Amino acid sequence: MHYRLFDHTADLGVEFFGSTREELFAHAALALFDLLVEAGEVRDTETREVRIDGTDGTDLFVNYLREILYLFNGEERVLTACRILRIDDRQVTAEIRSGRFDASRHRIRTEIKAVTYHLASVGKSPQGWTGRIIFDV
Repeated sequence: MHYRLFDHTADLGVEFFGSTREELFAHAALALFDLLVEAGEVRDTETREVRIDGTDGTDLFVNYLREILYLFNGEERVLTACRILRIDDRQVTAEIRSGRFDASRHRIRTEIKAVTYHLASVGKSPQGWTGRIIFDV
């Protein structure tokens, strides 16, 4: 996984990495589910395309991760794959593959309630792209 946790009082701080912005967003979605659930075998898979808007790069990253988190919290889906189809500073379109959460096969690792704007950032460096998020747990 292309992420690391950082210390934050009471909540969960995560820094994500990718060599491109597309890779950063795909890695962040997969890392979020790695933190949420130990998936094991996922059945009943479906593929869908999602489009998310934001006012700038950071707002887009937060909105995108909120949509990905909703898959689990709102639809009881477990993400298995993510591919970024298009991205710019204000919009991302992703193809996501997911299956139904099954409590008999999947163990919850961390209960993540929300994606916050606190310390949220997205930026490019000579090493690639980095995003930081604080999750409310």
